[in-house]
Amino acid sequence: MTLIKHKNIILIGQKEFLADAIFPDSNERFPLIIFVHGYKGYKNWGAWELMGEEFANAGFYFVKFNFSHNGTTIENPNDFGDLEAFGENNYSKELQDLEVVINHFKSQKEVDTDEIILLGHSRGGGISVIKASENSSVSKLITLASVSTLDRFPKDEAFENWKKEGVYFVENARTKQKMPHYFQFYQDYKINKERFDVEIACNNLTIPSLFIHGSADESVPLNHSENLHRWTKDSQLKIIENANHTFGAKEPWENDYLPKELDEAVEICIDFLKDS
Repeated sequence: MTLIKHKNIILIGQKEFLADAIFPDSNERFPLIIFVHGYKGYKNWGAWELMGEEFANAGFYFVKFNFSHNGTTIENPNDFGDLEAFGENNYSKELQDLEVVINHFKSQKEVDTDEIILLGHSRGGGISVIKASENSSVSKLITLASVSTLDRFPKDEAFENWKKEGVYFVENARTKQKMPHYFQFYQDYKINKERFDVEIACNNLTIPSLFIHGSADESVPLNHSENLHRWTKDSQLKIIENANHTFGAKEPWENDYLPKELDEAVEICIDFLKDS
């Protein structure tokens, strides 16, 4: 199958950010899958491009994007060149960005507007749950290694230090950059605590939902997806044995095929989307 790729489409939210689209070369309209990356993620990380190709080859219009405040820039979408923006990120901004992405791509002539699917990884899974509960145009939800709470902030003394200093830093294991988190992140969460409650969002979901998790996830325990499944009426839980948090993918990913566990996850997603 011949695929069409539109790379680095500029979208405008609170600031400019980039998106990619991959879809079959055809006159048909295709279900839209929007991939939502997680914490310290970006659209070109690891094997996400190959994942998009696999979905497109299965008859989907696949979109991946960089959140506007994920630390990448228009000029350098693969590097954290704007740590100030990273520090100013929060859940409100991510939900607003995702709304921009949905509205832009559901208007494309190749998209079947009755089939809009959110596919969120890790923290992007929690964001996708909330957006799916808020936006009635979303018809199905899938998460990969998702969190079941967005209350993932420093606690006790570390929290008090954050409040006092106004910033705390997390080292990026791959790039060794010290990545800032300004206290506004928590303040935004506190103001919108009910909106950002993933359990409440799950209770409000009425669309078919699929939660996939690896049994060997080193970052987000399996019980997070078990929670999502328990809280969501029309849902399935699939556990992939021996899969880690990124389902075998890493950055850089230099093979021209998906890692075994991520390939299995994509196959599970495609079966779910075609059967539900």
